[in-house]
Formats: sequence, C-alpha cells, structure tokens
Amino acid sequence: MQVNLKAPAIARHEIMVHAPVETIWGILSDIDHWSAWYPAVSQSKLEGLLLPGSVFRWKSGGTPILSTLQEVEPHHRISWTGKAPGTQAIHIWILEPQADGVLVMTEESFEGWLVPLLKGMMQSMLDTSLQAWLKHLKQYAEAAA
Repeated sequence: MQVNLKAPAIARHEIMVHAPVETIWGILSDIDHWSAWYPAVSQSKLEGLLLPGSVFRWKSGGTPILSTLQEVEPHHRISWTGKAPGTQAIHIWILEPQADGVLVMTEESFEGWLVPLLKGMMQSMLDTSLQAWLKHLKQYAEAAA
C-alpha cells in the first residue's frame, strides 16, 4: 500500500527514535491507548484484532474518524485508510532499525471534496500533525525504554 501520490495534500516525515523497535511497535500498535501519548487523540478504539480489515474509531483534534487497517507487519509497518467528513486519508508508518535506534517514517495523503477547497490549510494541518505524532511517539518511547 502507498499513499495517493495524486492527492491534493501529501506529507512525509521521519524521526530517529532511541528505543527498541519492539517498544515503538507496542506503543504505535496499541490503538486503544493512543491518547496516553498523543494529545490530539481524545479517544480511539480498535474493534477486533490488530489485523488487516479491522476497523477502529477515533477522534483527532475533535474530528471523528473511521479507519480500517490495511497492513500490519509487526515491528515494521502498519497502515490504514480513514474517513472523516469530506476527507479520505491513507496513513502509513514504517519502522527501520538502525545502529543507533529506529528510523520512524510516516506518510499520509488527504483527498475528498473538502481537501481542494481548503488545500493550503489541509496541507499545513497534515504536516503539523505528522510532525507532532513523531515528536510525541519519540518522547514516549524513549521514556519507556
């Protein structure tokens, strides 16, 4: 799976996290507890097992989102598609162990009728959001390690 390269808003960001890949994976894949480390998420609930096809409902920045897991490769990759009012998203996380930690990469695309109407704002929001996800994941994982 990849993000939609033709979408009106696309962002890619990465960060080096000095924690074991197992720790990072455990935090990232524990969808029910995202709000413990990422303040923009007020609630999240996985309906079923951590497997492709499973649905989870969550709120980010107050917006309700319905997402479906697409890929789950433990300790390496997780991706999902999501729907919010006027917007569809594809979000991918990749973990690559390095000699001094784990390179955590995330990318996301936004499309839907609302995105072209608010293109600049949506692009800015997407970049800011991915950078915040990474910063908070790094802090939480390194504190847990």
